[in-house]
Amino acid sequence: MPLQDAISPAPNSPTSNRYGALCTEVYELDKPPGSLADVGYYLSRLAGLGGPILEAGCGSGRLLIPLAEAGLDVTGFDRSADMLAVCRRHCADRGLAPSLRQARFQDFAYERDFAAILVPVGTFTLIDGFDEALAVLRRFFDHLRPGGRLMIDLLPLGYLANETPDVRTWTADNGDLLRIEGRPVEIDFVRQRRVTHDRYERWRGGRLVESELEVMAFRLWGEKEFELALRAVGFSEISVCADYQSGRPPRRSSRILNFEALRPA
Repeated sequence: MPLQDAISPAPNSPTSNRYGALCTEVYELDKPPGSLADVGYYLSRLAGLGGPILEAGCGSGRLLIPLAEAGLDVTGFDRSADMLAVCRRHCADRGLAPSLRQARFQDFAYERDFAAILVPVGTFTLIDGFDEALAVLRRFFDHLRPGGRLMIDLLPLGYLANETPDVRTWTADNGDLLRIEGRPVEIDFVRQRRVTHDRYERWRGGRLVESELEVMAFRLWGEKEFELALRAVGFSEISVCADYQSGRPPRRSSRILNFEALRPA
């Protein structure tokens, strides 16, 4: 059966891209601070950079914490109160006190500017409208100092067509079985938009005791399309590599695209 071309949200539909409590618990088990391969890449690319760094969508601190531990002046914001609570706890356990606040991409605001803004692991694709994404890029531009660097990782456009269900399990510290089952419910090739329903479950003693539905909406980008969007906002010296390997051009098998752009001095 083909996927729906579009879905009209029901009045009681959950908010998309919410990252609630159970989703956050699973994320923490699956991606603890410093667990992904991008940490070394970012530390290398930011080496010698003078000035504060902003991570947009910092989540549970997976990247922010190792950057702070390396001595970088890093600030973060995230929409999810649950993710920020975990981030603050991890920071306190490590004696770190970065500035963290709850905000959305669409309305974050700081009185100071930044030497770099980071949006890792495809988080930017959670802005699922084209015009809205351009407005966020302009907000990034306005928050960078002249010569400041924007670093954004994007999932390849091919992810749009992936219809494979995502079924995984984890064991919590107390022995609970945590499970996710994610399925695409909308794939719109014209608007390059994808919606999945991710059901998070907690099982205890063979009984389902808790569940959450996360509606995840993504807007995917072509490589040249995103370069044009960055230029339209005013960025220059745009470059892209793949899979956190500087100088490696994107290819058909690439799993993630790593963009960099500068606000002109």
